[in-house]
Amino acid sequence: MAVRKRILSGMRPTGRLHLGNLHGALDNWIQLQNQYECFFFVADWHALTTDYATPEQIHANTWEMVMDWLSAGLDPELATLFVQSDIKEHAELYLLLGMITPLPWLERNPTYKEVQTQLDQKDLATYGFLGYPVLQAADIIIYRANGVPVGKDQLPHVELTREIARRFNFMYQTEIFPIPDPLLTEVPVLPGLDGRKMSKSYGNCIYITEPEQSIVEKISKMMTDPQRIRRNDPGDPEVSPVFAYHKLYSTPPEVADIADGCRTARIGCVECKKRLMRNVIAKLGPIREKRLQLERRPDDVKSIIQAGNDKARRESAATMEQVRRAIGLGNSV
Repeated sequence: MAVRKRILSGMRPTGRLHLGNLHGALDNWIQLQNQYECFFFVADWHALTTDYATPEQIHANTWEMVMDWLSAGLDPELATLFVQSDIKEHAELYLLLGMITPLPWLERNPTYKEVQTQLDQKDLATYGFLGYPVLQAADIIIYRANGVPVGKDQLPHVELTREIARRFNFMYQTEIFPIPDPLLTEVPVLPGLDGRKMSKSYGNCIYITEPEQSIVEKISKMMTDPQRIRRNDPGDPEVSPVFAYHKLYSTPPEVADIADGCRTARIGCVECKKRLMRNVIAKLGPIREKRLQLERRPDDVKSIIQAGNDKARRESAATMEQVRRAIGLGNSV
């Protein structure tokens, strides 16, 4: 029997997940767990790189996010789910990799200045923020991962991880770390309710465990084609966030009918939204029900995380034994 290749990915704990999270990453993870040996982690140390001054919600957000992972379909029998800060070996490898990573590699990181601009209300002129790609590299290679599922915007981070792994292997004449490949995933474009990027800070999200009545209220207020002022005005479905959701939640024949109905004014925006409400509610219903079941069994969720932490700790400890031996550390006694 062929040994499955290993992949690793993580998410920062921001609380309950919205549909952008579901379609941008989580749906892909759920598919990958049937093909690879998967390690998925809560990146709570990474959350501190931007939220170091307000860490109060990180623990609660971790719990909320893991509950949503399980509700959406991550299976602890197929994937190892764990919390980054519970595995102290990540920090040790991060320190050691930091010793060999050239500073220009970090300064050329394309998201370094970009995120500083986006979050200009925060002081991100910190060592932790500059060095977080090294922590990402440690997260990945400590499990000797063969691949990392990413969107195009994350490709530079994987390439930096590959460079760091190569440098370590060459410098210490070892082959401890496989060179991980990016598993490029197509991320569906799913705008927020107002047409902007879906973001909790914008208040334009639908959450994956949203109650039915809340889904109805949010979709009823969604932005549509601004040129379609009257019911009998023809519209352009491609400029409407509602149609972007139909592409994910409606059947291909229904999508085609809605597109034609919008362009010919055969279907009004109210009917279009009502169809979307039905389809979104039907798709999210099982996720919401699973979430309610998990909330009644919190000890089961704690056990899942504990088991994942235990496995992650064993794997990372084994890697660090090899790392220390390669560098010549830990033999003073």
